[in-house]
This record gives sequence, C-alpha cells and structure tokens, in this order.
Amino acid sequence: MKNVLVIFYSQSGQLESIAKNIAKPFLNSEEINVTFHEIQLEKPFPFPWNKTSFFDAFPESFLQIPTKLKPVSSEILNTKFDLILFHYQVWFLSPSIPINSFLKSAEAKTILNNTPVVTINGSRNMWIMAQEKIKVLLRDANAKLVGNVALVDRVGNLISVITIVNWMFSGVKKRYLGFFPLPGVSDKDIQESDKFGEIILSQFKQDKLDDLQPKLAEIGAVKISPYLVIVDKTANKIFNKWSNLIHKHQKNRKTLLKIFYVYLFLAIWLISPIVYILHLITYPFKFKTIKKETQYYQGV
Repeated sequence: MKNVLVIFYSQSGQLESIAKNIAKPFLNSEEINVTFHEIQLEKPFPFPWNKTSFFDAFPESFLQIPTKLKPVSSEILNTKFDLILFHYQVWFLSPSIPINSFLKSAEAKTILNNTPVVTINGSRNMWIMAQEKIKVLLRDANAKLVGNVALVDRVGNLISVITIVNWMFSGVKKRYLGFFPLPGVSDKDIQESDKFGEIILSQFKQDKLDDLQPKLAEIGAVKISPYLVIVDKTANKIFNKWSNLIHKHQKNRKTLLKIFYVYLFLAIWLISPIVYILHLITYPFKFKTIKKETQYYQGV
C-alpha cells in the first residue's frame, strides 16, 4: 500500500474542487491510501475580501512573510508519503501567504523531505514567477519536484481582472452584470482535471515520475503565454519595490497602500495594454528566446 498526500488551501472552494478531481483516480485505486490536508491559519483571512483587507495582504504576500498556522495532525507527520499532490494559489504574484507559511514551516520540511511532489495551481493567469518561488521553497525542504499543472482563467487578461475582483469582493461566483464570463478556472476544466490525475497515477504506479512532466504537458497541463511571462517578470520587479517600501514604513502603511492601489489601477488599465502592443511588435525578434523560455516553464 502506497501513501499519497493531497495538500491544499482554498478560500472559495475552487482549489479544493480541483484537488478532489485530480485525486479521483488515486481514490479509485485499492493500492493507494490517500490523505487530504487542508492548510488552516490560526487567524484566517476574510472571504469575501473587502478592498482594505485585500490590499493589506499585499506586502507580506509578495515578500513571502509567513504567518501562524494550525498544527498538522500527528498522523500525517508520522506517515512517510510516496507522493504529494501540492495545490496552491497565487496572491500578488507570489505563493499565497498560507502556502508560503506552510512551506517554510518545520512540519513541511518533515513531510516533504525526500518526497516526490506534483504542484497544481489554480490562478487567474499569472503563475510563472510564483512557481519559480515554489521551486526554491521545495528545494529548501529537500522535496523533489516531478510535475506541474497550471489551471487558469481562460478569458482575456483585462476581462479576468473585472470578474475575479467581483468574485473576491462578493464571495459569489457569478456573471458580473449578467453578461461577463464566469470568473476563475472553468467548471469544465475543473471537472476534466482528473485526466491529469490519471497520468500522474500511471507514472506513479510504474515508478516513472521522472518522465511525468512531458506527458502532462502533452495533454495541456501547462500552457504558456509569452506576453504574460513578460508582464509577470516586470510586475515582480515593481512589486518588489512597493512591498519593501510599505513593509519598512509601517507608520505610513495605510497611506502607501492607497497610493499603491491607484498605481496598480493605472498599471493594469493603461500600462499593460501598451506592453501588449510592444510585445506584438517585438515578438518576431524574440522568437528564439520565447521558444526557449516556453520549453523551460513547461518543465519542472
């Protein structure tokens, strides 16, 4: 009997649904014992969010400053797992505070030590640099990253900003104003995500996890947008300056966060369209670099 651990943190329930669907093939196997662990905070973040609490989470999210979690059960800590399916969200271009807090904990280092890990993220669209940060945290915990699945909102960048914000602030997954598309990862993509579980399970049973990622990529587990890679990298540099400024000046935190909100609004609606146009113009001259980056980010 092999042991598989499914780890997740979910506010809206979306990532929990993804976790359960990907785990279906494992749950249907009599040869595997599946354990679920939901990361829980001592002081939970609100859901739905309001604007103040949402932006107040920015500096610590981006700077990957951990917060206190509820303890992991002794049963999990005392079990040696053969595979971990690790589900996470992206907050402000970094792994969410609960996920970051878990990966930096002593408990995580015990659980992840010398263990194969498949990362699965459910995000709006920009996850590339957050995944690079996850890689560092997994290496620090002596875990072995063997696969990655990225499930994203398929609608355009600016449209998804509107729909996701409405979802986060209302707590209801609905069509904004009655005609915008539903926010988040589509129900179809969530329901069909068990196909990734089938591939992971097959490779796991054959002890061929080193060959897993190419097979996942073949069925669409990781789709790369060169434009969003550029935006992600550029925004990380900008967020680094803003987050450090706000975190170091706590007395002016509220004022600085209000200024950051205005800056972010302008960046999304004025600067990002310009970046997109420049990307289209320069694409032919960067084709080789883009191809190389795409191959890298589709791997582990």
